[in-house]
Amino acid sequence: MTKYFLYARKSTDEPDRQILSIEAQITELKEFAERENLNIVENFIESQTAKIPGRSIFNEMIKRIESGEASGILAWHPDRLARNSIDGGQIIYLIDTGKIVSLKFPTFWFDATPQGKFMLNIAFGQSKYYIDNLSENVKRGLRQKVRRGEQCGVAITGYLNDKVNHKIIPDPERFPLVRKMFELYSTGEYSLKDLRNKMTSLGLISRNGKVFTISNIQMFLKNPFYYGAFYFNNELHQGSHKPAIAKKLFDKCQEVMKTKAHKMKRDQKEYAFRSLLTCGECRLFHNFRNPQRTQLLPMHQKETKLLAKIHSRGTFG
Repeated sequence: MTKYFLYARKSTDEPDRQILSIEAQITELKEFAERENLNIVENFIESQTAKIPGRSIFNEMIKRIESGEASGILAWHPDRLARNSIDGGQIIYLIDTGKIVSLKFPTFWFDATPQGKFMLNIAFGQSKYYIDNLSENVKRGLRQKVRRGEQCGVAITGYLNDKVNHKIIPDPERFPLVRKMFELYSTGEYSLKDLRNKMTSLGLISRNGKVFTISNIQMFLKNPFYYGAFYFNNELHQGSHKPAIAKKLFDKCQEVMKTKAHKMKRDQKEYAFRSLLTCGECRLFHNFRNPQRTQLLPMHQKETKLLAKIHSRGTFG
């Protein structure tokens, strides 16, 4: 009697999504197995997309099929097994080599014949086409949003996501504080740390009540979104949202940040001979900046007195 592995998969790694889908698959598959009198020896449940190869549980199941623990797979549909050409090709190869003698799906017919393998190939191809087309549709939608001047994703500090109109709008609480932050920093009188402390005292904190770090403040000051632009695919685009500041104020802040980033070096005293001096005879090193670190051999005891005189006279600073 053919032994089957039951395989159920959901298309995301997020634990809170499509949980019922997994439970529904398992319930339907077990009822199908009972009707068809299929011998299920183990269940394999996975929460990972099949768009790319590398699913750990799927690979474990294939490895155990290759070792002869089972010769059949029970799944809801071929797209549960593969949505990429490598995994689909691997299953078809195992059918060709006789490692898999049966595939059972409640929603799809398969028989290990040339016609059956041809239809399975088409099913895998349709699954890949679906995921590729879905990806392209998402990218096209993102590009269209960019053309309208709309940035995708969660709104940054100072703005909110309008879930009704699907736009980014000013946060009435933090929007004026963000403007104040730029105005204060443009004076050149605040370091990033001082600015963070000042803005915290004025009430500029994150939505979950946490104090912003210094790097957060620096990131805000560098973000072009606040003057009405945003980056998409490393390209700057004009946004349709309401700017918090003028471009002139933003540029002023960048100049201040650039000035503060290059601190003047402290004056260094120049010595005639710095660091190590090497003896031409024995290759002995002498450290004029730290004479205590100089180690002399017995044959150089006379040189010790000479070096002491050199240092006492200040010949080398």
